[in-house]
Amino acid sequence: MSLKLWHQLWNDVFAVKIVPVQFVPTPGTAARDSNSSRDLGLGGDVVALSGAFRFLETAFRGEIPPRRKRNSFCPPETDEAQPIGLFWIEFWRVSEPPYRNLTKAELFIFGPFRRTNNLFVDAFLQSNRLDHVSQVMGYHTSYLDHFLKTQNFILRGDGPLPFHYRHYIAIMAAGRHQCGYLINLQKQEFLLLGGEHSWLKGLSSIPPKLKNLYDINKILAHRPWQLNTSHIEKLTKGKDSWSLAEVIHAIVILTHFHSLCSFVFACGVNQEVDQAGGYKYQMPGETRGSAHPSNTNQSNPKDIPTVDITEDWKNSSHVGPPSPTEPEVGINTIMQRMKTLSEQNEECTPVELAKRFESIETQSAELGLVGAERLETPADISCFIEDGKFGYQDFAKRDEQFDFPTFRVQDYSWNDHGYSLVNRLYNDVGNLLDDKFKTAQNLTYYTMGGRTDVDTSRFRRAIWNYIQCLLGIRHDDYDYGEINHLLERSLKTFIKSACCYPERVTKKDYDRVLREFKHSEKVHVNLMVLEARMQAELLYALRTVNRYMTN
Repeated sequence: MSLKLWHQLWNDVFAVKIVPVQFVPTPGTAARDSNSSRDLGLGGDVVALSGAFRFLETAFRGEIPPRRKRNSFCPPETDEAQPIGLFWIEFWRVSEPPYRNLTKAELFIFGPFRRTNNLFVDAFLQSNRLDHVSQVMGYHTSYLDHFLKTQNFILRGDGPLPFHYRHYIAIMAAGRHQCGYLINLQKQEFLLLGGEHSWLKGLSSIPPKLKNLYDINKILAHRPWQLNTSHIEKLTKGKDSWSLAEVIHAIVILTHFHSLCSFVFACGVNQEVDQAGGYKYQMPGETRGSAHPSNTNQSNPKDIPTVDITEDWKNSSHVGPPSPTEPEVGINTIMQRMKTLSEQNEECTPVELAKRFESIETQSAELGLVGAERLETPADISCFIEDGKFGYQDFAKRDEQFDFPTFRVQDYSWNDHGYSLVNRLYNDVGNLLDDKFKTAQNLTYYTMGGRTDVDTSRFRRAIWNYIQCLLGIRHDDYDYGEINHLLERSLKTFIKSACCYPERVTKKDYDRVLREFKHSEKVHVNLMVLEARMQAELLYALRTVNRYMTN
């Protein structure tokens, strides 16, 4: 295929803006095992705007040898010939990666994997864009598959709530953590599905039925243990009442987007191309400010302002990695501790296990926080927030005048109770959530840093249970003493911030922890933060709904 013909075909089929490439590989052309764009046949920046991306599934199938997987958390190698994935590689070739913590070179590893490419195509067809969250999750294909299915079902599948309600509830959820990235995406979806333009002026402009949901939104986001049956009764009785099926659907959306805020901030996901602060394509000779001059003619309603909320990450991106003199437990030490713990045969009494849980709970309350509280919330975010001072409170310091006992998984668990309840009131979503939780918990490539054949189950379980401990949930059969052996203080501080104060996390905080781990492994940790937090919120909410139904 000639270079000229390729340019014409690309522009006709995909409607993209592209700068000339030096060489375009055709089927049968082997790509050298290198991270450089020249070796891969690319010579310039490419920004995909729209089009039928399925074309690429057949355009580049040839005898192209699979490239070696550099990331330890990538799928295992196969002997099957893989497409070179030119589109995906080119999509990542933007001046500013969608994921601030990765270099352009590291992003190229996604290209050869057919299953990842297929999921990216599905993501695009679902929402008319391949958003940056999906691209970052592309490190872990098996998880991305379940995530996309679940998100597509709760927002676009069968369910009791109107479609525009679903996206507005997502906006309300993202507002609690001031996540402008998710708010802007959901605003667009809300309008595309026929939502009232005036609702985007803020909570004061929405119907009473949606407004009544806000207390549950606020409590689940920050102190889920405070949720009680009176909150459910308020929704299900009165003039603008909700059915229980609608309540469950709304709760699933709220918890999904609360936890997704943690992932977005902890990974430092960049704004989309069409959002303020996102990458803008520049022609040669243009400055960043002069790019896309046609945008000045596009409407930008005053009641839907957009702001650049990425300054903290951009400013911190110039800060170098933490000093090597800062103490950190290395991977070899963690591996040795995991081995030691697996060889121990000590059996603790229930009383001792309870004391160890309380000890971890108390220690977590003494941890400092990363970053500083935002002095001022942008206007296009604050309009979706009420009672902004209401935030996370350490469970160990919960209000003594109220009886908020520790949530014991032995008494109410996802597997034995929550799964069946959510499936009964909102068909099929329980299966999707269950698959997603299990995938996040069990995901492993038996690697840690550059080491292979490593059983990481204890490390993963320590992270999962510590996250839920922050929210007052105790697994009775777990020895919480292992947490102090496997998770150092700086990692616990990062996890607490990502889970409870995600809007404060910066790139400097990300760089300071897990320094020997690869980016894909850090993404994996953040996926566990996402899923463990969502499951914790769901457990509190579903237990409360069950009590309301049985009283």
